[in-house]
Amino acid sequence: MGRNMSGGGGGTDSLQRRDKNEDSITIRFRYLDSTRNFMLDSSVNDYTSVFPIPPTHIWLGNTGSATRSLLFSPSFQPGFDPGFHAYDAYKYTVEKARFFNTTRPYSELNYQLASRQEQIIQLIHTQNIKPNWNFLFQYRLVNASGFFKNQKNNHNNYLFTSWYQGVKKRYNAYFILVGNKLAAGESGGLVSPDSLGASEYKDRFLMYTRLGNNSANTINFFNTDIGTGNRYNEFSVVLRQQYDFGQKDSLVTDSTVVPLFYPRLRLEHTIRYDQRNYTFFDANGDSAYYNDAFQVSFNPGDTVRIRDQWRELLNDFSFYTFPDAKNLQQFLKLGASAQNMTLTNLNGKFNYFNIFGHAEYRNRTRNQKWDLEANGKLFFAGLNSGDYHAYGSLQRYIGKRKGYVQLGFENVNRTPSFIYNQRSAFYLDPDATKNFNKENTIHFFGSIYQPFLGLRLSGNYYLATNYTYLKNNVELSQQSSPFNVLQVTAEKVFKLGKHWRWHADLYVQQVVGNAEVNLPLAFTRNRIGYEGNLGFKNLVIAFGTEIRYFSPYKADGYSPLLGKFQYQDTVEINNPMPDIAGYVHFRIKGFKLYFRAENLNTAQFTSENGFGWTRNNSMAPNYYYPGFMIRFGIFWSFVN
Repeated sequence: MGRNMSGGGGGTDSLQRRDKNEDSITIRFRYLDSTRNFMLDSSVNDYTSVFPIPPTHIWLGNTGSATRSLLFSPSFQPGFDPGFHAYDAYKYTVEKARFFNTTRPYSELNYQLASRQEQIIQLIHTQNIKPNWNFLFQYRLVNASGFFKNQKNNHNNYLFTSWYQGVKKRYNAYFILVGNKLAAGESGGLVSPDSLGASEYKDRFLMYTRLGNNSANTINFFNTDIGTGNRYNEFSVVLRQQYDFGQKDSLVTDSTVVPLFYPRLRLEHTIRYDQRNYTFFDANGDSAYYNDAFQVSFNPGDTVRIRDQWRELLNDFSFYTFPDAKNLQQFLKLGASAQNMTLTNLNGKFNYFNIFGHAEYRNRTRNQKWDLEANGKLFFAGLNSGDYHAYGSLQRYIGKRKGYVQLGFENVNRTPSFIYNQRSAFYLDPDATKNFNKENTIHFFGSIYQPFLGLRLSGNYYLATNYTYLKNNVELSQQSSPFNVLQVTAEKVFKLGKHWRWHADLYVQQVVGNAEVNLPLAFTRNRIGYEGNLGFKNLVIAFGTEIRYFSPYKADGYSPLLGKFQYQDTVEINNPMPDIAGYVHFRIKGFKLYFRAENLNTAQFTSENGFGWTRNNSMAPNYYYPGFMIRFGIFWSFVN
């Protein structure tokens, strides 16, 4: 009984029980609102599983900078939303917090190093204090100086969770403590992108940017000052308690009696407190540039500081009923919440509240063939009165060779994010009289997974009304007429030989209707390489090349003051080459190593400059990815 080492860098193999000659360990985890247990992924063929930025995202040229998806992905979260999402990829969140159950203490130490002293450090430790009580501690540091001026990013995240279950299995307590301190330099993009080919700018750090040229940039790991940029601090603490009523039972073996309990009614209380501070800061701003680009006026030498500070307290009471006592994945949940929010900024101090109800029904049948999920939320009163969200999904398992089929529907009616409210300090639109209607988005989706063919097909159809967006650096706008987006995805693993694989992902999307929404028609990601063990029993290795490409389109720009991507229709992004990387990843028992050579596409030879890594690809107007980069990552896992 050991780790599954067969098949090379396969996509879903997980940490299993080890053989009798190793420390015995079983690790499972779940999420706060999940009914399923998961196991740790030990595959090595996909680097994005250990990298904070998702594979479908673009980012502003440096790890830790603002990101967004290349795919149409509107918000389906009703209710209160401060409106700052460009750095969501780097956050620990309550929704992603894991609750473990381990037979032995387990630790991970992860260290990644890249060019210009970019570093990512992550520590994870979990253990059971008692058989019925576990805790998890997790910490991550992202520190990257960048290749261009004022790109330095320094992000710190920490997470603590604890799960306690009473001896009689009636009582459960879940505790979450999560914090994110995100500090991102904002350059505003290059002043003269046409100078990328000039010999005097072979060192990209010498090129002038729109913001932060006077900042004291450094690649010193211990210097966390980012100069001009955004500083987001978020802190959340959650306590959920549950008490079950039901029937007791026991499992009798030769030497022990294992108590069992089958709940029929569950009472639940959740209390959550959040602090959120969002600040843009520039100590040496160019007053002429701010006035022209952002309509922000100040005297030369003054400090630019824009800040929203939020405090939020939420209380939720819910109850569950379990129709089938022996199937905890079938239940009906009903609940109500009271939410209080306080905003403090230069405009004053404002108090808000929300009262909303929610319902949920899940049924994953005991034969594991059907999986039904339906949930809804409705805001009865308060700041977001009238907001709602409805979701339904039905999945059918059709065998190991045939996979599964899923169909679903989703509809949200939501108040635009609070930066569209005149009381926000980030409301910089010169027109202070705008009123925005509620956004409404309908979403139909479906997917087919065929494991025997290594094929997954999925489709998404969106119908959006009152879509809100940023029209330029500060002008807020709303698309009142409805429009449609059709999105089709195909993911296929081709077998090129006994151990050679081609992982091909293709996304095609199209906007139908007169909407100020720009999307690439096609985006593809391909990994072609070897996945196997090269004849060594304890080795799992994957090496090859990775290629990412999106079709030419008028990509969104970026407003650094608002930390938000913006619509533009003048500059088309048409890169001459796709993004190309070479990689070697391997695992030996609890040790994993990742070695990558990225942006190989930037190589070029010119008669003026000779050979260099200077053909930088762009992802947004005036923003560019760096040249050739080396990434090196070491991951250790320990059983104590």
